[in-house]
Amino acid sequence: MPIRIIMSAVTGLLLFTVACSFVPEYKQPAMPVADTWPDPLPASKPGSGQTAAGIAFQDYFTSRTLQQIIAMALENNRDLKVALLNIEQAKAAYQIKKSDELPVIAGSTGLSRQRIPEDSSISGKAYTTDTSMRVGLGITAYELDFFGRVKSLSQSALETYLATREAASSTRIALVAQTADAYVNLLAQRKLQQLAQETYKAHKATYDVIKTQYDAGATDQLALAQAATSIASAKASIYRYKRLSAQAENALVYLAGPGVYDLIKAPEPPSESIDDIGFLSRLPAGLPSRILLARPDIQAAEHQLKAANADIGAARAAMYPAISLTGSLGFAGEGLSYLFDPSRSLSWAFSPNLTIPIFNRKGLKANLDVATVGEKIAAARYEGAIQTAFREVADQLAARKHYKGQLDAQNTLVSASREAYNLSRARYDNGIDDFLAVLDSQRALFSAEQGAIVLKQAYLSNLINLYKVMGGGKMDTLNP
Repeated sequence: MPIRIIMSAVTGLLLFTVACSFVPEYKQPAMPVADTWPDPLPASKPGSGQTAAGIAFQDYFTSRTLQQIIAMALENNRDLKVALLNIEQAKAAYQIKKSDELPVIAGSTGLSRQRIPEDSSISGKAYTTDTSMRVGLGITAYELDFFGRVKSLSQSALETYLATREAASSTRIALVAQTADAYVNLLAQRKLQQLAQETYKAHKATYDVIKTQYDAGATDQLALAQAATSIASAKASIYRYKRLSAQAENALVYLAGPGVYDLIKAPEPPSESIDDIGFLSRLPAGLPSRILLARPDIQAAEHQLKAANADIGAARAAMYPAISLTGSLGFAGEGLSYLFDPSRSLSWAFSPNLTIPIFNRKGLKANLDVATVGEKIAAARYEGAIQTAFREVADQLAARKHYKGQLDAQNTLVSASREAYNLSRARYDNGIDDFLAVLDSQRALFSAEQGAIVLKQAYLSNLINLYKVMGGGKMDTLNP
C-alpha cells in the first residue's frame, strides 16, 4: 500500500511539471536592411528561382580540376575538421542537458558482513554480525521542473548545438571559396610568369638585333643600354612570378593537403589557364530577406539569440522554489531464501527536498539581469550579422555590374598598346625615332597585359565571393 501511494504521488508530480515555462515568447527581429539591392543582378527576379544556397559547388565551378581540389580540401582541411568536431561537442552537451529532464534511475546490490573485535564489543566478546543482502532501484535527486528551469537550459543547449552546426556550414562555404580563389590566383601567377617569359624572349631578340647594329656602328651605346634594361626588367619579373606561383601552390597545399600536388603541378603546355576557367554564368539573387536568411552565419546568430532567450527563462525559474526527489525501492534480508519475499524483505525510502531561495534573491535577480542583457546583445549581433551580409552582397553585386566594362576597356588598352609598340618599333627601324620610344611602348604593352590578367583574376574572385556571400552551397551535405 505505501508503494502505491508513493508511485501515485510521483506520477502526479511528473504530470504537473509539463506545463509551466518562463521563457519569453520569441519574436524574430525585423530585417534592419533595405528591401532591394542597390545593384541587383540583371537576370534576377525577386522572390523567384533557386537561391545560391541550393547550388552545389560542383554545379557552380565548372572546372573539373577545381572540383577535385575543392573535394580534397573538404576532406583534409583541419579548420573544417575542428568545426565538425565542435558540432559533436555541442551535440554531446545538449544530450547532457536533455538527460536532466528525466529521472536518473540506478540499480544497486550489496552484501554486508562484519566482525566486531573484543575491545570494541559492548559485551566484551568478539563476534561476527549476521550477513545482510540487499538489491533495489533508486532515483537520485530528480528535480521536478515545475517552473521550466531544466527545460529552459535544455532548450538553450539545443540552440547552441544548432548554432554550431550553422557555424560549421559557414566554415565549409568559406573553405570552398578560399580554395577556389587560391586556385584562380595560381592560374593568374602562372599566366603572368608566362607573359614575363614571352616578354623576356622578345626583348632578348630586340637586344640581339641592336647589339649587331652597335657592333656594326649603326646605333649608339645608349640604345644598347636601354635594350639591356628592358631585358633585366623582364627577367626580374620572371623570378617574381615564379616566387608568387610557388607561394600560390603552397596555399593550395595548406588548404587541400599534399595530394593536391598531382593536380596543380604545371604541365607543358598548361592544361587549364585563367583564360578558359569558368563559373556558372547566372547566379540568382532574389530579395535580401530570401538570400540573407539562408546564410549559415545569420542562422547561427539567430540560434544564439534563441539560446539567450531560453537563458532568460532559466534565470527566472531559478528565483522560485525547487523540489527534488530521492528515493529507493528494493529488498533486504539476511539470506537468499527470503530475500525476494515481499512480505518479509521489502524495503523503500522516499525523500523529497524543497529548496526556497531567501537570502540569495539579489544574486538571482542579478543573474536574470545578465540573461536579459545577454539576449539584447544577441539580438544586436543578429541584426549586425544581417547588415554585414547585406553590405557584402551589395559590394559584390556592384563589382560584378562594372567588371565587364572594365575588362572590355582593359582589353582595348592591350590592343592599342600592342599597336603603339609595333608602330614605334617600325619608326625606330626606319630611323625616325630613337630606341627610347620603343622602350616606352614595350613597357606600356607589358603593363597593359599584366593589368588584363590581374583584372581577370579580380573578376573571377568577384564571382567566387558572390557565390560565398549569398550562402552558396549551404545545402550540400554536412554529416556530423
